Amino acid sequence: MLTDYDTSSLVVDRLCDQTRGQCSAVTCFYFDFAARKEHSVTNMLGSLLKQIVRGIEEIPEEISRTFQEQRMAIGGRGPQLSDIVKMLQTITASLRTFVCIDAHKCAAGHRTKLLNSLQQILEKSPSMRILIIGRPHIRAEIEKRLAGRVTSVYLGPRKDDIVEYLRVRLEEDETPDAMDESLEADILEKIPENMSEMYVGAMLLGTPPHRVR
Repeated sequence: MLTDYDTSSLVVDRLCDQTRGQCSAVTCFYFDFAARKEHSVTNMLGSLLKQIVRGIEEIPEEISRTFQEQRMAIGGRGPQLSDIVKMLQTITASLRTFVCIDAHKCAAGHRTKLLNSLQQILEKSPSMRILIIGRPHIRAEIEKRLAGRVTSVYLGPRKDDIVEYLRVRLEEDETPDAMDESLEADILEKIPENMSEMYVGAMLLGTPPHRVR
């Protein structure tokens, strides 16, 4: 059964296969639940920027200049969020870019700032496409902050598929005496209900609609 991480990985692999040899960039970011509070928006967007820069032959002068200015600042501080947003706007304005973000583990305190930053980048980068994968509870927030730019797709499995998967696993149980009919019935009823509520959705950001060719 696919997890949200598996879904993100499949999307990234598919995009890489279809854009190979083209002037395109495919980037991704997976939030780690254990370190979600440390995953600031600056770190996340900085990671995406590094992935793009590594894949191009010539770094735009504006981006090189910004890094040099920050390096010469007191303490050699890294670029700030506003700097990174501007650099992403610059580099993706002329480069077909796909971004996949596994966001359901993103701390609520970071999510607003993340969505605002993505909105700013999309304003300057009409060919950029962002796929956000997350639990249903973040859908309303994304649609509110990026109204008119969101296409939502539910990725949850059918209830029958979940039940069939559970039946197979129960049959493989090496301690069948530990399971009675009542417990098995509860498992086959409760788990599918909870799975259908917590499974992932995909939100494609960008307008107008765009297909990989």
